[in-house]
Amino acid sequence: MSVSSTSASQDLFQATDLDPDRAKAIVADALQGSDDGELFLEYRQSESLVFDNGRLKAATFDTTQGFGLRAVSGELAGYAHSGELSEAALKRAADAVRAVGSGYSGTYAAAPGRTNTRLYPDLNPLGAPGFEDKVKLLSEIDAFARARDPRVRQVSVSLAASWQVVEILRADGHRVRDVRPLVRFGVSVVAGKGDRQETGSVGSGGREGFERFVSIDHWQSAVDEALRQALVNLDAVPAPAGSYDVVLGPGWPGILLHEAIGHGLEGDFNRKKTSAFAGLMGQRVASPGVTVVDDGTLASRRGSLSIDDEGTPTSTTTLIEDGILVGYMQDRQNARLMGMTPTGNGRRQSYAHSPMPRMTNTYMLAGGYDPAEILASVKDGIYAINFGGGQVDITSGKFVFECTEAYRVQDGKLGAPVKGAMLIGNGPEALTRVRMIGNDLALDPGIGTCGKQGQGVPVGVGQPTLRIDGVTIGGTDIAAR
Repeated sequence: MSVSSTSASQDLFQATDLDPDRAKAIVADALQGSDDGELFLEYRQSESLVFDNGRLKAATFDTTQGFGLRAVSGELAGYAHSGELSEAALKRAADAVRAVGSGYSGTYAAAPGRTNTRLYPDLNPLGAPGFEDKVKLLSEIDAFARARDPRVRQVSVSLAASWQVVEILRADGHRVRDVRPLVRFGVSVVAGKGDRQETGSVGSGGREGFERFVSIDHWQSAVDEALRQALVNLDAVPAPAGSYDVVLGPGWPGILLHEAIGHGLEGDFNRKKTSAFAGLMGQRVASPGVTVVDDGTLASRRGSLSIDDEGTPTSTTTLIEDGILVGYMQDRQNARLMGMTPTGNGRRQSYAHSPMPRMTNTYMLAGGYDPAEILASVKDGIYAINFGGGQVDITSGKFVFECTEAYRVQDGKLGAPVKGAMLIGNGPEALTRVRMIGNDLALDPGIGTCGKQGQGVPVGVGQPTLRIDGVTIGGTDIAAR
């Protein structure tokens, strides 16, 4: 099958060998007696260019297409998928998923509500700028970065985009479609002094075209920020080890919130009682003033969706309100089994994956403190601005996160940058140690990808400046105090 941009954005069925009426009949027969299920059609184009060490290192273009057919019966789900969009392939998939409902008699769930909301433009970002112009731009950015400072030793610049068209058909005839653009820009700078080298990285993106990200003001600012980070880290001293009060900066540090508690508030983990938050609905789980939401309705944001991958319109879901647990993120299956309402968080990586509850844009709302006031309140602590990788145990809530830019704070004053700081703690416990919440809520620049059970999906995070007391810092300077 070959799908043009125009035909795919209008109707996937028009560009395949599948007749929509025949497909509906096959799906209805396959899902007879099931509680829920759908046919998920997908067409995706993706492109990636990486300019590294003064040359074009990689350039890829990929087209994928296929369908996934799912039947849900109670806690069980049957799923079959194929890259062949034909009636014969759909019939084979129907035979496979029908087995999950053998001997089961359920009532097919009502279709999700419809929406006219469009959170992102119906465009294909792969078309502009053209390939040659993109390569020229990446070369220009590389040269600009190298000319900024003689300590620059290596530069890596990347552009990536995808254009996804999905169509969801239910056995009851309910049919919805979504066209999803996604772009990402990134620059990484390695600076050196003697034998020491440090890296600074900046990324940005969203569900829009490349225009904003390839403007000269944007990419020059990104280069300068990446260089600033690298030079700061060149002067960093070993991080202290022990228990410290920690101030987290606004925006991207919300990744700690996403990992440390976000997954624990997804419906499947709570239904199976494997989350640290299981059974705590209506109870205090965080300090007063802490309000956390998951919001898939923010225009053009990386984690936003007009509809999720089950066809449910996304929503603004309050998870924790003034410290009280009030909600979970739900797909259709877990919401039904828990007697709750789907929140539009049923997501999948592609047609080859079954949907599950996933975050969209997860962030903490602002408080009333000025960020300068928060820093001034810390007698001896750490100010963490940027984070790298981390690990989280969903059941216990324990986490370990690497700070890629952090500073010592003593007597309310910002001190030297520190290197090698690892934040170690327990997500639910850390929420109860939030002492001050800033008035400077910011969202990340559009770079997050969340992994769960082998599936990756684009997400957003955010938070205001926060003070959290008594966080364990894993560092190398054990004599810091």
